[in-house]
Amino acid sequence: MVQPLAPILKEADAFFMAESKLHDTARSLARLLDEEGIPYAIAGALALAAHGRIRLTEDVDVLIRKDDLARFKQKWLGRGYVELTAGLKAIRDTHRSVKIDFLLTGEFPGDGLPKPVSFPDPAKEPTVGDDLRVLSLDTLLELKLASGMTAPHRGQDLVDVTELIRVRNLPRDHAQALNEYVRAEYLELWELAQIRDDY
Repeated sequence: MVQPLAPILKEADAFFMAESKLHDTARSLARLLDEEGIPYAIAGALALAAHGRIRLTEDVDVLIRKDDLARFKQKWLGRGYVELTAGLKAIRDTHRSVKIDFLLTGEFPGDGLPKPVSFPDPAKEPTVGDDLRVLSLDTLLELKLASGMTAPHRGQDLVDVTELIRVRNLPRDHAQALNEYVRAEYLELWELAQIRDDY
């Protein structure tokens, strides 16, 4: 069934203005986490937007420690949040009907298998952002590169890196700031980012 276009365009406009229900969900969740003293970092498309690469998304990605997620769920499930599947990580903000995906410290991006790049501890992760703590650029690059390298169905992660290279005008030698595991992939994408469509 085809959805009416007007509501989609309205939500897209709100997203580009950082006033969407996803932004509201992230801000509301961040306030609760701060009140509970739980370290977090926003990841995914909202983090991309904070670093200059804006693309639409349907969920909010949040980096958190496993014990802190359990503590949050114990207090807040049934009070504006519900699990999508009992015992798993994802929840839904029932007020805004927005899915929240939690990324857990120590787990691995992409295929989930052990690799030199893992989800960091948000308490030790340098973050950026005015009203939300957002993954640093280099951590975001490393996680997206490792994800796209090891999970063929996560090709969007590599597109995101290519676009970040473009919008941030990152130099080729920025590879040296990244984990050695992802440097070769960064360099390949850097070369692709130099190719411009000439319409």
